[in-house]
Amino acid sequence: MPSIGQGVWELKESDERAWYRVVYLSRIGRRIYVLHCFEKESCKTGKRDIETARSRLKRVLKRIHEESSQ
Repeated sequence: MPSIGQGVWELKESDERAWYRVVYLSRIGRRIYVLHCFEKESCKTGKRDIETARSRLKRVLKRIHEESSQ
């Protein structure tokens, strides 16, 4: 999902009731970081969900950078 950041992907699934999404960051080392999970009623991802994932991505990248600097 380039709209959130480099290396960010999403898993999509739906049923007759709703759409489901998991937004995650590619594996870094031995970890996969889940940035956001949510349910929605349309196929378009809302701005609030994108901003939530972006904010969490920034925090994860900051933490990874701090851990690698030690």
